[in-house]
Amino acid sequence: MSYAVKEMFVTLQGEGAQTGRASVFCRFAGCNLWSGREQDRATAACSFCDTDFIGTDGEGGGRFETADALADTIAACWTSTADESGRRYVVFTGGEPLLQLDDALIAAVKARGFEIAVETNGTIAAPAGIDWVCVSPKPGGALVQTEGAELKLVYPQPELPPEMFEKLSFRHFWLQPMDGPDRIANTEAAVAHCLRHPRWRLSLQTHKLIGIP
Repeated sequence: MSYAVKEMFVTLQGEGAQTGRASVFCRFAGCNLWSGREQDRATAACSFCDTDFIGTDGEGGGRFETADALADTIAACWTSTADESGRRYVVFTGGEPLLQLDDALIAAVKARGFEIAVETNGTIAAPAGIDWVCVSPKPGGALVQTEGAELKLVYPQPELPPEMFEKLSFRHFWLQPMDGPDRIANTEAAVAHCLRHPRWRLSLQTHKLIGIP
């Protein structure tokens, strides 16, 4: 299959347990919960997304006809910035990356020495071979992927209270304040919930705080 990539760049992971880690971010185009068009936002299953995942016109984006072609580009992106003193790490994100991330691409990226992470809404089962699965549930999508490294719940979502997920098989449980005009109030609410329910930890979008992609 071919792969549609919105953008690809080297940065530091900004959220969750891997915060601060050098990473290649490979953002696939497309999502199964929102078209990405503003005129569709009000009726989308996920109406608060802050990510542009339409098209292939972003930095490092494009259409890749084979898994090897995309894996080679990911490897070149890593070596353009990082030396080889640390383990190579790629984060597949979106949109919804599991619409495109398949066995062939996982094998090709692994063959180039990468540890693989995925950030998914959890509505599609993750294929084998992914090292770090981060699930961020959204309203309107049945949760299929119910285990992984971390569950990151954007907070608050009235339809998705944290207690819905506490019995699932994740190593880490994060509350991430919803961005937007109510970010300060949402952060205060997330802090209060984490204090009352210590199983949950606060995740901040540190990349936004320090001004990196």
